[in-house]
Amino acid sequence: MTGPARRRTLGVIGGMGPLATADFYLRLVRATPAKTDQNHLHVLIDSNAAIPDRTAAIEGRGPDPTPMLVETAQRLVRAGAEVLAMPCNSAHAFLDAIRRAVPVPVLDMMAEVAAAAAALRPAPATVGLLATAGTVRQRLYEHALARRGIGVLLPDAAGQRVVSQAIASVKAGDTGPAVRARVRGAAADLVRAGAGAIVLGCTELPLLLDPGDAAVPILDGTEILARAAVREGLGEYHSAEERSQGSIGASPAPVRRH
Repeated sequence: MTGPARRRTLGVIGGMGPLATADFYLRLVRATPAKTDQNHLHVLIDSNAAIPDRTAAIEGRGPDPTPMLVETAQRLVRAGAEVLAMPCNSAHAFLDAIRRAVPVPVLDMMAEVAAAAAALRPAPATVGLLATAGTVRQRLYEHALARRGIGVLLPDAAGQRVVSQAIASVKAGDTGPAVRARVRGAAADLVRAGAGAIVLGCTELPLLLDPGDAAVPILDGTEILARAAVREGLGEYHSAEERSQGSIGASPAPVRRH
């Protein structure tokens, strides 16, 4: 989808969780090339923390979040949103249903991260993925990265428990040194297994890992989505798939390096 370059009102399907949504908005503001208040995007945020747990739904032990995700997206569009972003990785398991329900573009976080991974020089043969069990189970990143010729390394069962517990800790308000150390250990295990980059595939995880916390580039999904949202808010909408086909150039990949 292309059109004349113009500013778009951005809608954020948020609340998954609230701290991650706040972090996304901060990154959105910092990523915007603005010198005055008026240079920033018009942003509508619906922080709907009542949306059912996405991983629980994927694993068949909780209610389907699709109706509430769709309701949130439609409410944003009725309020004037012209492009939507959803700073929750596991919620992208329901992305197709959201896209069918609204008449505006919805950014694909996995496709944006995959584009950023492919833009690394040298491009990694494999990346290590830190994400919720639901995102891992749905193979959301595997599919997006496979289209770029990049493989995915996952934590073992014990490592995944560490990651899942760390995500739950952030949702409970704990971003302290003990939680951070456990996530650094999980990332280090993936690097030792051969990961050429680490994907932070849950929006709670950038609240725990800093640029120097891995010996390889860190692909921060929250930062990448924020920059994509700025790109689309300030100009034409192009999906990551369109950019991969060479119709336009991909925006520079935001990467956190050691």
